[in-house]
Amino acid sequence: MVILPDIEEARRRIAGHVLRTPLLRSQALSLQSDAPVFLKLENHQTTGSFKLRGATNAILCLSEEERSRGLVTASTGNHGRAVAHAGKALGARATICLSALVPANKVEAIRSLGADVRIVGRSQDDAMREVKRLVSEEGMSFVPPFDDARVIAGQGTIGLEIADDPWDVALVLVPLSGGGLASGVAAAIKGRRPKARVIGISMELGAAMAASLAAGAPVEVDEIETLADSLGGGIGLDNRLTFAMCRDLLDDVILLTEDELATGVRHAATVEGETVEGAGAVGIAALLAGKVKPEGPTAIVVSGGNIDPAVHRKIVDDIKTGVA
Repeated sequence: MVILPDIEEARRRIAGHVLRTPLLRSQALSLQSDAPVFLKLENHQTTGSFKLRGATNAILCLSEEERSRGLVTASTGNHGRAVAHAGKALGARATICLSALVPANKVEAIRSLGADVRIVGRSQDDAMREVKRLVSEEGMSFVPPFDDARVIAGQGTIGLEIADDPWDVALVLVPLSGGGLASGVAAAIKGRRPKARVIGISMELGAAMAASLAAGAPVEVDEIETLADSLGGGIGLDNRLTFAMCRDLLDDVILLTEDELATGVRHAATVEGETVEGAGAVGIAALLAGKVKPEGPTAIVVSGGNIDPAVHRKIVDDIKTGVA
């Protein structure tokens, strides 16, 4: 299990390599919720998402010899971009394995950083098979997307920044996918503010961690196209860390429809002035849908903003024309 001292050490390690992102009060959501609501804006991170924290911590933990063999990972987009960015900054070549479901804007953002992009199959599991081959046959160094203590500790630094705020946070809403973000943030929040609740939020379509928690063990789910594309992919039947941490540390899990996700993205754009992808909008969407009721100061982790511009325009234009 990753614990508070691991996350505090990660914060020291990645200082100067990642941004401390804003934690801003949302007047609209605070009024609606009758409680102070703050947005932790990881969409302002250098690569547009929180993933840079975990990837940077993991890569900095590698030896120079391990980095020299090249970095490889599988990703739904944001982790791959983070590995490509951190690898380039540290002088390590990166190979990113993606499925055909990864949006084109995320693929191109990774290529623009000089990484070798490989499109393999139509699921994260398909991409992972190519990763395992490259590690086995070419000796490359794997940077896991979520189920890794170094990655979890890096993501947990978001929780430390939230806990540092003078507001005594009572509730944290965090996107839930493979569990690296949710487990890291929960470990940090519970370590600093034991009475605070942490709720993981995902989509109804193909939420692997939610299905696994409901089943009591890691399970496979079909990977389905969704507005919250960053939350897709499995958690691995051999999951070592994030399943147990999410099971033990999360107070609840909430699932959202595609319409609810779109409403969250629209609100972020038209009310908060933030460009947010579907996965990053889940906390906002859960509040707007009335699926969670704050009982004190609440922090929403807005995990990323790397949405396809055409998709974003369509969602925002829909509210202007009255189309749901």
